[in-house]
Amino acid sequence: MRVDDAAFNGAFTSLSKREAEVMDLIATGQSNSQIAQRLFLSEKTVKNHVNRIYAKLGVDSRVRAIGLWRSRSTE
Repeated sequence: MRVDDAAFNGAFTSLSKREAEVMDLIATGQSNSQIAQRLFLSEKTVKNHVNRIYAKLGVDSRVRAIGLWRSRSTE
């Protein structure tokens, strides 16, 4: 494993269980509102989770987060 691979994998393992759950729903195309309804959370709470996910993954958009999330299973 290269150093880059370790950092890449570390970003995913740093997500909390709830953040990973939210990211799974983001990757299926769910909106923040839909995620909030499904997980019985407020939209603000979902937005907070999304912002922490972006920070941990080092991305600034939903598209990039989804791309990284999907690529983890092909690595």
